[in-house]
Amino acid sequence: MVDERFECRSGCGACCIAPGITQPFFGMPEGKPPGVPCVHLDAARGCGLYQDARRPAVCGNFKAHVDICGDSAEQALELLNKLERASHPETSS
Repeated sequence: MVDERFECRSGCGACCIAPGITQPFFGMPEGKPPGVPCVHLDAARGCGLYQDARRPAVCGNFKAHVDICGDSAEQALELLNKLERASHPETSS
């Protein structure tokens, strides 16, 4: 049996960079374009809105998993960028 427990990797922040967020939210009234760091991503690559009611629901619903986060922050960014591109094939190049 595979152990699927996985904790968010401290200092990663890939999930705050790669995906786009189409809905406006606090600090980003136009949403967040893919590949652009969220304005709430701090210098330690932590979320400045973590456990804040203004945090977008999509962020709160994201669950870290080895298949998405890989073995490093770099791999997580690569995997999440790939997923983002695949979710918008009409704009992918």
